[in-house]
Amino acid sequence: MVTGGTGRLGRVLVPHLGEEGHRVRQMSRRGAGPGGVRGDLATGRDLRPALAGAEVVVHAASDPRGDPWEVDVAGTRRLVEAVDRSRLTHLVHVSIVGVDRVPLGYYRAKYAAEQVLLASGLPVTLVRITQFHGFVDELLGTARRGRLLPVPVGWRVRPVDVADAAGHLAGRVTAGPTGGVVEFSGPEELSVVDLARSWAAVRAPAARVVPTPVPGRLGAALREGGALPRRGDHGRRTWAEHLRG
Repeated sequence: MVTGGTGRLGRVLVPHLGEEGHRVRQMSRRGAGPGGVRGDLATGRDLRPALAGAEVVVHAASDPRGDPWEVDVAGTRRLVEAVDRSRLTHLVHVSIVGVDRVPLGYYRAKYAAEQVLLASGLPVTLVRITQFHGFVDELLGTARRGRLLPVPVGWRVRPVDVADAAGHLAGRVTAGPTGGVVEFSGPEELSVVDLARSWAAVRAPAARVVPTPVPGRLGAALREGGALPRRGDHGRRTWAEHLRG
């Protein structure tokens, strides 16, 4: 069972798992897509029938634009209550590198969801992943203001290809539970300024990148490497390869 099977990661992960021989169901509020079943983490509706008989759950559902405390935290608690403990052998939870260090409300919710799982007594692996290439691409497009592209100075990141992340998660499914946190990231560490300059060269050649100081605790945390993994495996596809398409 994959929660969030219709999201950015789920759309790649579900067919990947099927190609590896797993029988896959994907849960969403509408039950869309091949193998789709209805289940709503925000209300608990249809969770038990959706999860019935699942031996492995990959919990990739999230609500960064809505209320993550309701979906990511309370929803994860509802998931824990609804799984078939007599059948479940592994629950793989998708989180974000830096949730324990970066002072963002969404990150705090993701970290709280991790604590729900660690306290659940279930066989879990918490997989923290860095930002996907496509997400970074969208953020830079949104940040652009005409010919100017302001980006934080001093921040460093390690973005990752979504297909690399899906492959890593598929491997974690069969590897068995670790009972703790593992991290996965892209193959290269980049400053946000350099990342933005390479983006502008391909996507918006007329734009000028403007390195911009970001004050406060958030800026300090990211200047100190809060978005970088401390350990773990790395993907293979680079940011430059993503930009080339």
